[in-house]
Amino acid sequence: MHGVLRQSVLLDDRIIATDPSETRREVFAKRFGVAVTDDNRMAVANSYIVLLAVKPQDFKDVVAGFADLIRHDQMIVSIMAGVPTAAIEAQFPHVEARVVRVMPNLAMHVGAGMAGLFSGRHAREADLLRAQRIFDAAGKTAVLEHEALMDAVTAVSGTGPAYFYYFTETIVAAGEAAGLSHQQAMLLATQACYGAARMMLESKDPPSVLRQKVTSAGGTTQAAMDSMRRRNVFEHIKEAVVAACNRSRELGH
Repeated sequence: MHGVLRQSVLLDDRIIATDPSETRREVFAKRFGVAVTDDNRMAVANSYIVLLAVKPQDFKDVVAGFADLIRHDQMIVSIMAGVPTAAIEAQFPHVEARVVRVMPNLAMHVGAGMAGLFSGRHAREADLLRAQRIFDAAGKTAVLEHEALMDAVTAVSGTGPAYFYYFTETIVAAGEAAGLSHQQAMLLATQACYGAARMMLESKDPPSVLRQKVTSAGGTTQAAMDSMRRRNVFEHIKEAVVAACNRSRELGH
């Protein structure tokens, strides 16, 4: 919503936000100035783009409330983890539903997000481009040729910010254990991570090369890397990402 309005992809009078929570509706109305309702049928009947942002395990019950209203001239954008386009299309048997599946991430909130996209079998090229424009407004997008890869996108970039935050939490805790105040450790850790991310983006060097540039033989970074290798940190992180990927697949069944 931030990106779409900031980049004027849509104006506020062209958006309807639905939510069963009155508190959430108030947030959208006050912060963004858009129309809000708890009536999904009204929103769907008055829209050309329907964005499904519900829990995967709840989506069939939610969609059942307005499925009969979906039209040929509408496109459906789903940001539900694990739910394949075919499962969404099946909820609208009276039309060839034009579905684009998207997996964004939390950094969309600050205009630095990442989203993977896949077109369903009835989606048109214009639908995909329209979905890209919506999510490009808050970051970057990547179009996938095979839907099976969406689970990997979910695990790598959708869930990715949580890994990064967890790692930063750990660095902060270690800094405090070494004698820094919480404020000092937080500033040092977050700025170090911010700078490292910018270097990956701007230098175009792969992370392995950048890591080697920081690591001097026999130095402090080498000691840290050796400790991580002894404890199989690399393998444990890979296992965690694979677990997220597997869970995404499970949600689709």
